[in-house]
Amino acid sequence: MAYRIVIDAGHGGYDNGAMYNGRLEKDDNLNLALAVGEILAYSGIDVIFTRVDDSYISPLERAYMANEEAADLFVSIHRNSSPTPNTYSGVQTLIYDEGGITETIADNINQELEAVGFTNLGIELRTELAVLRRTNMPALLVEVGFINSDADNDLFDNNFNEIAYAIATGILDSIQQEDEENTTYRVQVGLFRVLTNAQNLQNALIDAGYDVLMVPQGEYYAVQVGDLQTMDDAVELEQELRQQGYSTFIVTDN
Repeated sequence: MAYRIVIDAGHGGYDNGAMYNGRLEKDDNLNLALAVGEILAYSGIDVIFTRVDDSYISPLERAYMANEEAADLFVSIHRNSSPTPNTYSGVQTLIYDEGGITETIADNINQELEAVGFTNLGIELRTELAVLRRTNMPALLVEVGFINSDADNDLFDNNFNEIAYAIATGILDSIQQEDEENTTYRVQVGLFRVLTNAQNLQNALIDAGYDVLMVPQGEYYAVQVGDLQTMDDAVELEQELRQQGYSTFIVTDN
């Protein structure tokens, strides 16, 4: 099943979001959200948009939409603003609580956007935002520069594609990192149609001090050794078993 991400373009409809010299946050949010979603979809992600046009959807409805879609991640795209124009600049990502994949993605996105040219203002905990508080999956809100900063707007307009790729890369790299951390490696030493033969090999390996697992595979029974966290450890175990005369190959479980 594909990894499913909801991309949320903040504001919309009568809710313009922040405004500056005729520039509306809702428009920047939508354009960037669609671009990020397109990159993610091209990379094999199942992407769902909360909106694809200038329509209003309440924050609570956005959260419920993501919950109904059983999404794996919720990413809301926004622009920041300050009371006085050209006072602050930079990117910041908001999350509901610390730790886990949410903070990893937030940090990676911030670093990727910093590489584009934004000041990295870091991660902030925000527990009152419905799109973060009411979603059942990891959720974050990216403030992509200040809309009332001329410098940030120039960066946004002149590096739009790079910004979209930066956000997508931060997400994709984090997902890959999580998959690698959750991956275990085993060495398969036999595949048998007859259960007794598989059990005999399993018992012999157990007597030799190995951690052995028997895995049904259709009409066959696979005998696998180890439960290792790195490929290097799996290769070392495989070489050891091959020296004992076993025909082996490495399998993963994630």
